[in-house]
Amino acid sequence: MRRRSFLHLLVAGSPLIGGPRLRQGYGGQLARAQSAESIVETAQGKWRARANRGIHIFKGIRYGADTSRRRFLPPVAPQPWTGLRDALEFGLVAPQPGSRPISEDCLHLNVWTPGLRDNAKRPVMVWFHGGAYSGGTSNDIETDGERLSRGGDVVVVTVNHRLNAFGYLHLGAFDPNFAASGNAGQLDLILALEWVRANIAEFGGNAGNVTIFGHSGGGAKCATLMAMPKAAGLFHRVLTQSGQQVTASRPETATTNATALFTALGLAPDRPGIDRLRTLPMEQLVKVSRAPAYLGPVKDGRILPRDPFDPDAPPQSAKIPMILGNTRGETRTLIGRGDPSLFELTWETLLPKLKANSPFMGTLDRAEVIAKYREWYPKYSPADVFFAATTDSRSWRGQVIEADRRAAQPVGSAPTWVYQFDWPTPIDGGKWGAHHGLDVPFTFDNAAITPHFVGSGGEQDGLSALMSRAFVAFARTGDPNVQGLPPWPAFDVKRRATMIFDRETRVEDDPRGRERRMFGQVPYVQPGT
Repeated sequence: MRRRSFLHLLVAGSPLIGGPRLRQGYGGQLARAQSAESIVETAQGKWRARANRGIHIFKGIRYGADTSRRRFLPPVAPQPWTGLRDALEFGLVAPQPGSRPISEDCLHLNVWTPGLRDNAKRPVMVWFHGGAYSGGTSNDIETDGERLSRGGDVVVVTVNHRLNAFGYLHLGAFDPNFAASGNAGQLDLILALEWVRANIAEFGGNAGNVTIFGHSGGGAKCATLMAMPKAAGLFHRVLTQSGQQVTASRPETATTNATALFTALGLAPDRPGIDRLRTLPMEQLVKVSRAPAYLGPVKDGRILPRDPFDPDAPPQSAKIPMILGNTRGETRTLIGRGDPSLFELTWETLLPKLKANSPFMGTLDRAEVIAKYREWYPKYSPADVFFAATTDSRSWRGQVIEADRRAAQPVGSAPTWVYQFDWPTPIDGGKWGAHHGLDVPFTFDNAAITPHFVGSGGEQDGLSALMSRAFVAFARTGDPNVQGLPPWPAFDVKRRATMIFDRETRVEDDPRGRERRMFGQVPYVQPGT
């Protein structure tokens, strides 16, 4: 039971502190500031939006047909239309638990661009949101693309797609007609990238220079696409942030998880049960969408023929430059938001709490783990030790494995860069530290419009401008080195050079090397596989 609860923490929506309070008025706030009209013609038809201070902003562009008519099936492109459609408001969010308006008609994307039909061939940056594979949306203020587009002269695209049971329920063992259902959400992303390839020149972008990037589940989606043959050639750079996918779900595991959903609905896992599942009201499916312990991409032998990063980095993406990053205090929100008592731990209560929240530490003695952290970091409080140990043993280990396996690819493969985000948010007296997702608004140069979880001031704005410039340079050239940033060496297993984004941005060799060696003694287990 503890394992299931922990995984549910991983798939809960975006952990950015205080987000919903600002997001409610977000669309209207920006709409009031927009002025000039913008019109584009895509392969399916014309869209009308508005421009704000030189940036054309298109929201809710349909890239796929309504999935309610193709539940559990691969997506298809929308039918062409005549006339002019408005792209002024975000599309509805994919079905998921929560308070936002949802719809199975969720295959929409948003575009920010400095120019239309100007043959500028700008780099294209395509964002996949976090929330594991079960929740989240790209319709959020921290991933608004206006500042990134304006400051970097790039085209920014953010994508919404099917999630949880609608996007990752593996039904292939029950009916071969639904062999692709366990990867339907990934196929949505591929369809979005195909839309980019076909239409982005109209938005001033270069279909031959596309960077996919994402945080948490969005980063894992990127890693998975790197091993999907159908995605080959659709992107040319990859940036993952606190999101790794070393292995995918085995068909057997995915079938067990699908069976749990049938059981929750009182249905048999067979063809009649699937027929009923396809006709149930959306809301009824949403209520049980988290009955399975995990839903995510499936190594089905066809759409995803291999694990994304096991036993090696995917050869099909060896020529694609990549950046891998994590924050120093991931679990301060991933676990700490759900259990405020963790911030009040004592040395006496630390051990039982760590035992209850450390499924990724394998056979390591938890008392010895605590002793090591106390030796290495004598100023750490019990809470600091808890969050450091659970962070270092969790997804950061996946990043270490992916970076190592990228570095082991043949001579002539594209380089990899690694970063660590150490800057702590001052919100709530600094208790959240450099938490999971804190680097997202800095990536989009949105520190100035997200004071609710980054605070405000020159320090935030300077780091935001520096990070976004480095990532834009990577999107443009495949190399993140820019003026004002310390020289950032490509990663190799001998030096393990890592860019530390902090109050003093710097390069460190093998940061957390002691932690890497300690947790490397036990096998890494990807959640849900």
